[in-house]
Amino acid sequence: MNIVTGAEMQLLDRRTITEAKIPSATLMERAGEGIVSQLETQYGPMRGKTVTILCGKGNNGGDGLVVARLLHRQRAQVRVLLLPPVADLSRDAAAMYRRFAKAAGNAKTIRFRSAKQVRPLLASSDILIDALLGTGLASEVTGAYREAIELINKTGKPVISVDLPSGIHADTGAILGQAVRASLTVTLGLPKLGLYVGAGIDQSGIIRVVDIGIPQACMDKLDRRTQLLTSDDIVTMLPERWPSSHKGTFGHAGIIAGSVGKTGAAALAAQAALRVGAGLVTVATPSSVNDVLESKLLEAMTLPLPETKARTLARSGLDRILAFIQARTAIAIGPGLSTHHETVELVQSLMKHLDRPSVLDADALNALAGRASLLTECPTLPILTPHPGEIARLEVDATAQSVNADRIGTARRFARQRGVFVVLKGARTVIARPDGLVAICPTGNPGMATAGTGDVLTGMIVGLLAQGVPSWEAACAATYLHGSAGDLAAKQLGQAGMIASDLIAQIPYALQQITTT
Repeated sequence: MNIVTGAEMQLLDRRTITEAKIPSATLMERAGEGIVSQLETQYGPMRGKTVTILCGKGNNGGDGLVVARLLHRQRAQVRVLLLPPVADLSRDAAAMYRRFAKAAGNAKTIRFRSAKQVRPLLASSDILIDALLGTGLASEVTGAYREAIELINKTGKPVISVDLPSGIHADTGAILGQAVRASLTVTLGLPKLGLYVGAGIDQSGIIRVVDIGIPQACMDKLDRRTQLLTSDDIVTMLPERWPSSHKGTFGHAGIIAGSVGKTGAAALAAQAALRVGAGLVTVATPSSVNDVLESKLLEAMTLPLPETKARTLARSGLDRILAFIQARTAIAIGPGLSTHHETVELVQSLMKHLDRPSVLDADALNALAGRASLLTECPTLPILTPHPGEIARLEVDATAQSVNADRIGTARRFARQRGVFVVLKGARTVIARPDGLVAICPTGNPGMATAGTGDVLTGMIVGLLAQGVPSWEAACAATYLHGSAGDLAAKQLGQAGMIASDLIAQIPYALQQITTT
């Protein structure tokens, strides 16, 4: 599904109205119906509930007035809090105001005049609907709108934002002075980029997309290179499992990982590869930690290799590692390897031998700091899974802060320049490929901000690669399922107490969920 900027969404609306001949009032009506449907899905029937809808003067406010009329019809106790005078409403919003007033009576509409007047109205509401400001906002929120937003955020009530939380920039996710903290955002037509970047991630709550009937022909004219992953996308990327299958059918994943004190990273990656469906998994690891790793793994195999005095992989083991790579369907390098200088040299020397699908993570990426040009030597384009600090060490004049300030641009630029696939981890992980296409993953939660979850992702990617899933699809599917497993774990355990192995336990359920919906 495409993600759009505010200007692109406005262009789509105009094309739908002028080229497809769908009246703007019809789009507004569909928007209201979709918002009410999502409201009921999330909070149950609205009958008898007190709902206060705060409306601005533009189309966002018009959508809110449609919602008010529909909820009144369902016997909700509806109150519209109108910030501008009726005379200042846009044409369509004014039309929807008249329809609401005719159905519910003028007494249901209250002009916003002061915080003292509004505070008790909000406090006595069951649900608040934010229909104040839409995608056209480009300057800092001031005056009554800012005051209204501050009052909304102080109520502690469920808040449903129309299209995007008021005060959030539709493209950057930046807070323009003050922004609504929504419980649920119902975005219209297509998702807006600002919901998935910057502060928009924290302000948007649950995000639901409502189809308002924009013709596909209009959307096809958009030259968009940024997409939002959906479950429908992911299910088409997963390999089929035929009745005649055997373990060889689903490939043999090789994982080069581990060192003293860091066998857990290798174990997590191996278990995740198996849980996502790989037929066989073998971990190549330093000889002295092999027994420790074996004690952690029942279903995966291990291969002890020459090591340094620091109990990390030694440069002398290169030939054995090359033979290991040649005997595997797909390779992952990095979890828990350490940055010992000899191990770093070993990793660097492997780049020109990666002639099969591969994932580079953690210390494999650290080994390439200042040597990112080695990536161009890989015969098969690898997948890199950096966090912001790791990709900053690979880029020239970059910092973790500059990466986080432009996550999409950073991932796209690096993938293009180095000819690799990039999975830039973080809140709303970004996946980029060499031709500049970028996908944003909507799954995942803060409970996943704990040691080892990146190792799980690496294992899931190599597990799908081993099954023959192409690199782009493997990166996207593994990232989406990784976040889904985290979301399932959070529902069961809460976020604060989650650990990486909780994700592994949920991978089968994430797969089951996506293939049965």
